[in-house]
Amino acid sequence: MTPRELRALCLSFTAAEEDFPFGPDISVFKVHGKLFALSYLDARPLKVNLKCDPEDAVRLRTAHPDLIVPGWHMNKRHWNTVTVDAGLPDRLVRELVEDSYDLVVAGLPRAARLRLDRP
Repeated sequence: MTPRELRALCLSFTAAEEDFPFGPDISVFKVHGKLFALSYLDARPLKVNLKCDPEDAVRLRTAHPDLIVPGWHMNKRHWNTVTVDAGLPDRLVRELVEDSYDLVVAGLPRAARLRLDRP
């Protein structure tokens, strides 16, 4: 997956926005103001921080120890840093990004979820 594809994927979700609160190089993808993905899209290797269910986070880290690690500068229990362009199947990366988005949406107030058509 390329940086362009990662950006397009993150922005493909309902109400997703790209913001740059940490400077012009760090893309922060949010839904209703809540972070679901963070990446320095010009970095090599390409990495992205994604929210993850704690049990899934441990399972993924065990299954892919060189490519999925505890979230850099994030709560290590709930966030993983995923190396996107180093051999993980694109399908898995897409699923992880979608899971991150869904976890953040699930934590939004009910009215916001309904506006997103995700009760």
